[in-house]
Amino acid sequence: MKKILKYTGLLMIVVSFMSCDDFLDVNDDPNNPVSVTPDLVLPVAQVYTANIIQGNTGRRANCFGNMLMYNWSQSDGYSWYTDEFKYNVTSSFYQGIFNDSYSSALKQYQILDQLEGEKYNNYRAIAKVMKSFHFQLLVDFYGDVPYTEALLRSEEATPVYDDAQTIYEDLITELDTAIFLINNASSTSLVPGADDAIFSGDMTDWKKFANTLKLRILVRQSNMSGRDGYIKTELGKIAAEGSGYITSDVGVNPGYVKEEAKQSPFWNYFGWDASGTITMDNNATCATDYVLEYLTTTTDPRIDYLYEKPSTGHLGVPQGLLDYDTPVPDAFVPALVSNIGPGLLKSPTQDAVIFTLAENYFNQAEARLKGLITSGDDAKTLYENGIEASFDYLGVAEDRYDIYIAQNKNLVNWDSSSDKLEAIITQKWIAVNGITAEQSWFDYNRTGFPSGLPISLQSAKSDRPVRIYYPAGEYSSNGENVPAQPDAFTEKVFWGK
Repeated sequence: MKKILKYTGLLMIVVSFMSCDDFLDVNDDPNNPVSVTPDLVLPVAQVYTANIIQGNTGRRANCFGNMLMYNWSQSDGYSWYTDEFKYNVTSSFYQGIFNDSYSSALKQYQILDQLEGEKYNNYRAIAKVMKSFHFQLLVDFYGDVPYTEALLRSEEATPVYDDAQTIYEDLITELDTAIFLINNASSTSLVPGADDAIFSGDMTDWKKFANTLKLRILVRQSNMSGRDGYIKTELGKIAAEGSGYITSDVGVNPGYVKEEAKQSPFWNYFGWDASGTITMDNNATCATDYVLEYLTTTTDPRIDYLYEKPSTGHLGVPQGLLDYDTPVPDAFVPALVSNIGPGLLKSPTQDAVIFTLAENYFNQAEARLKGLITSGDDAKTLYENGIEASFDYLGVAEDRYDIYIAQNKNLVNWDSSSDKLEAIITQKWIAVNGITAEQSWFDYNRTGFPSGLPISLQSAKSDRPVRIYYPAGEYSSNGENVPAQPDAFTEKVFWGK
């Protein structure tokens, strides 16, 4: 524990020093010395990863997904989500996803990836896995992004934008290389320990995570014409490698504690601060009417874990509803609506989850359903494993899971579901709700599921956006290389076309 707390304290100091760095800065950075040892770089990078998904001081990927996928809305008395309700996609809309990925997390992982010598095989492997994790997210949000030249720092201050599909294919290669490095690490190679805030230095788990990311990358392309052969070949390599996939949720935890600037980011942003005061974001954020109705109609016990149940019963708010639209004054104040629930807001020390076990099972189920995987558990078993993993994460009793999946209901019970793919994607939408909800937005752009999802009352569009815009800073610092901005509502990323 003392060692973990040492890294926690170090992280907070380093993060505070490095928060203003620019990934295109070509000057020497005294706060980021190139001689720093890998055990000091790794936990800093991983905390940055957690913040990009969960948000610590700003809205990031998970919040974006919850708003775009109609999971979350806004209580009376707040003007918190104006841009989200209007689908106001501009060059400043959620720009932290792009900026923080390059300026913080990827920058640190690149330091590890540039280490020379077999001694650092394991650290380099972790860096490649996590760089692949971040670059896939960037492609899924933006399409073409800086890749081959993005992290060269002083060598290239204005990186080119690479083709999104080409990046995807290279990520598979990088993940294969990561596994190779782990397998070829010698007895003298350094092995992370407490400095690894994800797997505590278990390199087999890192191989499983590499395979899991490969599966996500491949399944994302599975609706594309002409990709089946490539996908089957790469999935065959995963089977032959033999490590398999993750067996638990993947989360970052460097030793979060209930202290200022040291709490788990999701709790810190959407729960309570270190003094025990509820955050404004907690009061402002609540369930939509649609998601509560859906969970109620399907008799889903996860409703009480995903969303707080007031003494007056569950109550959601349509996205974009204004105070003056409400026939009853103060009908949707925080005390009366279903805010973020106890299955998500666990404690100030909770892991910052970046990849759910449930999603992994649903990705396997989709690949099995499509014949891309031809051995092992069948699609039904994998689908039910995904639902069970969601129940486990939220803390719902096992017997309630058994009752739930036994219902003769479409998109709940496998055998009763008329469209198996829709069932998989819909259940994934529920499972990543509040955790890694950006993944359900990617699925929606790719498949159109879950079907019947409403749009905000304040939207002038007929559907939600399918991508976000490059940030304003790119036009001022790298304007010659930024591609013509595709339409946010019509031009899907390559895997959705």
